Amino acid sequence: MTGVEQAERFRADVLAEPATLAVLLDAYLGPGSPLAALGEIRARRVLFLGIGSSRYAALAAASLLRAHGVDAAVERTSAAAPMPSSPETLAVVVSASGRTPETVEAAERHRGTSRVVAVTNHPERPLGEAADDVLPLLAGEEAGGVACKTYQCALAVLLLLAGRILGRAVDLEPAVAAAEHIAATRGEWAGPALDLLGGGPVYAVAPDERLSSAEQSALMLREGPRIPAGACETGEWLHVDVYLTRRPGYRAILFPGSRFDAALMDWIERRGGAVLAVGRPVPGAALAVEYPGADDRLVATLVETPVAEHLAAEMWARSLR
Repeated sequence: MTGVEQAERFRADVLAEPATLAVLLDAYLGPGSPLAALGEIRARRVLFLGIGSSRYAALAAASLLRAHGVDAAVERTSAAAPMPSSPETLAVVVSASGRTPETVEAAERHRGTSRVVAVTNHPERPLGEAADDVLPLLAGEEAGGVACKTYQCALAVLLLLAGRILGRAVDLEPAVAAAEHIAATRGEWAGPALDLLGGGPVYAVAPDERLSSAEQSALMLREGPRIPAGACETGEWLHVDVYLTRRPGYRAILFPGSRFDAALMDWIERRGGAVLAVGRPVPGAALAVEYPGADDRLVATLVETPVAEHLAAEMWARSLR
């Protein structure tokens, strides 16, 4: 497969995300939901394990659980000193491919002691075999080879699992219309956004509860068009990334919602940087990509990263022309 073909397949995968998400929600919210097969979940601790996009997706679910008083953590499966297995632990191992070596190893380490739930697009592969229960992503083929559909589906499954653990409904259905809106309006905002961001570096910034969005967005820009991109939490940005604004041409994608947004924008404006806001307008931002439901934390978590994915697909295609 040539680079041009891969870039176009990645674009097609991104455009397929709304329909893919709708299929997944129909399956998980219907009478035959894979969640129903889990039965009663008893655990003092919920430990999410993954690497790359899989770990990013888990950050959102762990944050939701902690906000409701549940002991929840996310661990890289590459960690040399991991948390030990325990009968009181629910180990949720995440790998879209179902064969990520570090993640399969983590599942096998917990098997027989912790309860192991695998979240994967390929239940028949080693990760599924090492788990007590499997939650399928139902994302279909990802022809571009970049984790975009599977990332969004993993987010949805993990958020629904968090809701089941909490014993409360998690309403994700409005995210489908939001995702459709972003895809349908890309012709209006993609060009101006690309002009604003240029060829990188680009920094993605999000509040802690949606840090997954910044991490995934930066990865899409690195993995697709291969431009330098990084991620930072909004409040922490004021202590660690603010120094980058001293260089001319600072560019950021901001996922609003932090109480530190205004302070961040003040620094960037004073130093001549530019910001693309995703979800709603932000005072001082040069451009905003809006969509319905942006004020709903879970909707935003599910659909804001496709903005960066659409931009990454276009940057990638342009770089190969």
